[in-house]
Amino acid sequence: MRLTHHSWKSELSHCHFNWVLPRSHKVIGNRPLLRTEGSHSYGSAWRLGLQLALQRSWDGGNHDSWVDPGVRTFSDEDFRQETGGHPGLDGDVYDVTIAVADTFDCSRLVAAHPGLKRLTLHGKLGTLTNAESLNRLAALQRLSISDLFGMTSMDRLTPEHVPHLETLSLSSVPAEYATAMRATWRTEIPNGTDVDIRAPRKPEWVAENRDNPLRDWDGRENISTARFKKAVAQYKATRRAVLTELRAPEMADQLARLHSLGREYGEAFNHMDRRNPFIETVEREELIDALAGIVQTAEEELGRDLTWAGEHLVEGLESIRNW
Repeated sequence: MRLTHHSWKSELSHCHFNWVLPRSHKVIGNRPLLRTEGSHSYGSAWRLGLQLALQRSWDGGNHDSWVDPGVRTFSDEDFRQETGGHPGLDGDVYDVTIAVADTFDCSRLVAAHPGLKRLTLHGKLGTLTNAESLNRLAALQRLSISDLFGMTSMDRLTPEHVPHLETLSLSSVPAEYATAMRATWRTEIPNGTDVDIRAPRKPEWVAENRDNPLRDWDGRENISTARFKKAVAQYKATRRAVLTELRAPEMADQLARLHSLGREYGEAFNHMDRRNPFIETVEREELIDALAGIVQTAEEELGRDLTWAGEHLVEGLESIRNW
């Protein structure tokens, strides 16, 4: 199939996929390669019908972004409001993503969407309750959970209850839960379940990093443990200095001092990044967001608009940063 939809320029649909053949697929024989050259595309899952659906939609005259009607994305609060305690809503929905801000009850999800095939749950140190109820999603094929806690070994999914699971992705979840899931599903890899479990977290880590906006750097492939610790130490030092400044009575040179704190923040990360650069687009945005978060904390504490403070911090940062 040659792809002409959106930005494709009559290129072949040619892509690398994970070596684990999903259990819903079956080897029926061998065929000569249609194309012997390598591909520059990589797929995160065996979604073999996606390009076909996009191309058919394009050929049918729909040149807008194609939206799969069976895919839904919610915040935890939106989900609670939409389901309203009525099970079986949106029976055609098979793929759900939920961003958990605080606490989310998995049993409500199971009651509302018992036929789910794909589920993604992610948060910022939020809590899942009744996670064992996910075993009632008998048709589940893909499960991804990241940066959520509250699960124990007793909440693990089992092949007996979710026999069609093809992708299991866990990142930054309780160590006890991660260990139990790895032990349960490791033997299912040859049977067609791709298992990717990383960054298991102990309770001490959660307590220490709850208010750390750079916590996702811990274990990131391009960031060493030493750099993570230095980065967090610098963030905390900047946070203390900025909050001390904003809590003090306003003085004539306060803007200059905030500008200087932003500059010192940038200089520190310039130094960390100098020898072996590691601050790329994502890390740059996270560092800037972390600085903005300090000002937001002060606004909530002091009950006043501190936009001007954030602007001077960023001006100081931008005057020096080379990442």
